[in-house]
Amino acid sequence: MVRLQYLAFAALLLPAIASAQATPDPARLKADVAKLVSFGTRHTLSDPDHPTRGIGAARRWYAEEMKRISARCGGCIQVSNIERVFTNERAPKGVNVVDVLGIQPGRDPNRVVIVQGHIDSRVSDVMNFTSDAPGANDDASGVALVLESARLLAGQTFDATIVYAALSGEEQGLLGGTLLAETAKERGWVVTAVLNNDIVGNTVGQNGARVADRVRVFSEGIRASEAVPEQLTRRGNGGEDDGPSRALAKAIDHVAEGIPGGLDVFVDRRPDRFGRGGDHEPFLRLGYPAVRFSVGIENYNQQHQDLRTTGGVEYGDTIDKMDFPYLAKVTAVNVATIARLAAAPPAPEQVQLRGALGSDTTVVWTAVPGATGYRVHWRRNDQQDWTSHRDVPAGAAETVLKDVIVDDYFIGVSALSASGAESIVTFGGRAPRPAR
Repeated sequence: MVRLQYLAFAALLLPAIASAQATPDPARLKADVAKLVSFGTRHTLSDPDHPTRGIGAARRWYAEEMKRISARCGGCIQVSNIERVFTNERAPKGVNVVDVLGIQPGRDPNRVVIVQGHIDSRVSDVMNFTSDAPGANDDASGVALVLESARLLAGQTFDATIVYAALSGEEQGLLGGTLLAETAKERGWVVTAVLNNDIVGNTVGQNGARVADRVRVFSEGIRASEAVPEQLTRRGNGGEDDGPSRALAKAIDHVAEGIPGGLDVFVDRRPDRFGRGGDHEPFLRLGYPAVRFSVGIENYNQQHQDLRTTGGVEYGDTIDKMDFPYLAKVTAVNVATIARLAAAPPAPEQVQLRGALGSDTTVVWTAVPGATGYRVHWRRNDQQDWTSHRDVPAGAAETVLKDVIVDDYFIGVSALSASGAESIVTFGGRAPRPAR
């Protein structure tokens, strides 16, 4: 049965992964988390130059590990740093925030899929950069997932470029996420997706309940980057549940359904956990599709805590509280999503609908360079997920849906590659009215 599941998972990724044995390895993930924990603390304000302790040592190890992965595929991943000094209330003297990037060039070097986790850690006092802060689940789990994704996808050529990112400064104010998002804008990257993995390796919650069958994927509906006229247009079109990030979350859910023995994707319909944030949010502010993966249930005694036992309760983010077979399943969802989106063309920039006062709907979309076809999706307005679709060949940028009344149906369009890889879906509606 396990062998059949491996074969089915590999088939999802073909031609991205040729070997049926190319599946996430719990033991390898555990070894990576253990190595990150061994640096004592990875606090952003810790010594960046110490050879064996602190965030600098951890970043250098990540870079060397990424270089080892690259060496095995003949240099297919380019490893580099981006950095900037940030000053805020959690870094009052200023701190040089460094993100380590592994970049696997695709046929289009300008279009990117980003998978990321934050390498920094902390204890109860966010300013305490000397005490041990293992940060096993928050967020060595995410960084280990990024490395494992690189191991599984390295050596393959995709249409899009893949960026494997270890971010610093998350606990000091989403600084590494801000740095990478602004770097993407400065470099003119076309960002297809950002998969932010933060706290992805435990299955026992604060209340003792075990949740090992699902992973939460948080996504915004209405885009944070939209101006008021755009928001009003989305409201008029009924597209509150179909912005690019929500469409990305739905695509991830669809991908996960095809992984035998895998996880259910809980599409959590808010940008992040209640009143909290993560490194995907700077991307949202700039209009990029971005989501956050987090475990199905959290244990807050093991986040942002000094290492101690009080009243028989153990506090601290230590490796013994993690579930590595579960982390391997979260990794599998990420890898399959990256493979699909990096192999697919970009999504259509715009989809327009016509059909008011009629029984048919005309769907018109912007052509996508490199697309070999398009998939027109529709569903009744009382449904959350697409229920019907029609494939249209390349060269067409318009179709008529007979007896699909625009008042009662939502409609969107995705782009297809020759291998059948599908982009996220662009929601259809009226164009924003020009400002007066």
